[in-house]
Amino acid sequence: MPVLTRKDFVSGSDVRWCPGCGDYAVLAAVQRALPELAETRENVVFISGIGCSSRFPYYMNTYGFHSIHGRAPAVATGLKSTRPELDVWVVTGDGDALSIGAGHTAHMLRRNVDLQVLLFNNQIYGLTKGQYSPTSEVGKVTKSSPYGSLDHPFNPAALALGSDGSFVARTLDRDPKHMQSVLKAAHGHRGTSFVEIYQNCNIFNDGAFFDFTERESKPLRAVFVEDGQPMTYADGEKGLILDGLRLRSVDLGGDRTADDCVVYDSTDKALALLVVDQMFWDGDLPRPFGVLYREDRPTYDALLNEQVDAVREQKGPGDLKALLAAGDTWTIE
Repeated sequence: MPVLTRKDFVSGSDVRWCPGCGDYAVLAAVQRALPELAETRENVVFISGIGCSSRFPYYMNTYGFHSIHGRAPAVATGLKSTRPELDVWVVTGDGDALSIGAGHTAHMLRRNVDLQVLLFNNQIYGLTKGQYSPTSEVGKVTKSSPYGSLDHPFNPAALALGSDGSFVARTLDRDPKHMQSVLKAAHGHRGTSFVEIYQNCNIFNDGAFFDFTERESKPLRAVFVEDGQPMTYADGEKGLILDGLRLRSVDLGGDRTADDCVVYDSTDKALALLVVDQMFWDGDLPRPFGVLYREDRPTYDALLNEQVDAVREQKGPGDLKALLAAGDTWTIE
């Protein structure tokens, strides 16, 4: 087998995103990660819906399918179910996956189809020129909400957990090292790996996530969770403790040390639910990044193929022509 490099996954298509778009960073991270993850390019497939992120398949030198708005999970489910040997990735955005595609996204997660799902979240509709999206904050002034959006936004990671997703993670376009580690963890998980990527739209929503990405604010506003490690941030000067059933930030030093902080366990769903929910809405707490939750559970595609094999063994391969002609039939003249 030839040794694959990043160049093997770069297509000849001109990349047509706005200069400075965060999508470039995600594309580069995926192209750098795949040589380590993929056995052959021929078995890798990228499926997208509609949106800026959904141009992704054109820029990957793999198989791909630019499908229709919100339906990438359905297309990917069909492909993975019928061709389980393929390495199938879904690339989508906050508008594509959480508006018209929200139902498909939820059902894909609960079924636990063996897919990697990259949700580019820029809190805006970029392709259609700047309308508010399902993740835009209340009060967002856009072309479609000139007096401020009244919609309560989705928390994508909470939606994934609430849909019984078996792998939920969050990363950032401006932290390529962290993004690559999350992509590799997602690929190693058997089941639907849901990765929310904070992605900057520098044209229509510039700076939406700068609190979590910029050098001055990032230490105070982001905490990077790791299994077996205490939840500390601000260069170890702050940490998170349990105060009853809630998380509370404390200064470390003196009476408080890292030993007092919550030790993260991504297999603890109760902890994941608390972290994903409270740390999203509570502005006094940092935002969590990393693998937030994972569990081992049978995948839909594996169970489906086991069932088909069992029925075929019991009843034989079947005859489509005989099936169509079975029972009462009518001839229309």
